[in-house]
Amino acid sequence: MAFHALAVQCMLMKPPDECITIDEVRQAIDELDRTIIATLGQRFGYVKAVTRFKKTAEDVRAPARFQQVLETRRNWAEEAGLSPDLIERVYRELIAYFIHEEMKFMGIKHS
Repeated sequence: MAFHALAVQCMLMKPPDECITIDEVRQAIDELDRTIIATLGQRFGYVKAVTRFKKTAEDVRAPARFQQVLETRRNWAEEAGLSPDLIERVYRELIAYFIHEEMKFMGIKHS
């Protein structure tokens, strides 16, 4: 299913407090998870695209950008009522994976 179709499907879901069975809740969670994963796949496309503008391993690691991303995601987590610490851990893992993939994509040895 295309990302756009998944996003539309999620917008049409019942709000959590209107679900009347556990199956409705689980189905909604599954739909959201599928959309999250599709979005991560779409994000990966942009990760690969950004390699056109990077030349070195330091460009890929971009420590200042890395810190900026973590701070912003922590703020977004707070706004969403989520644990900033959890979201930071998730993004640290995600970014580490994408850095590894960027290095591979660019043919740079990852140390």
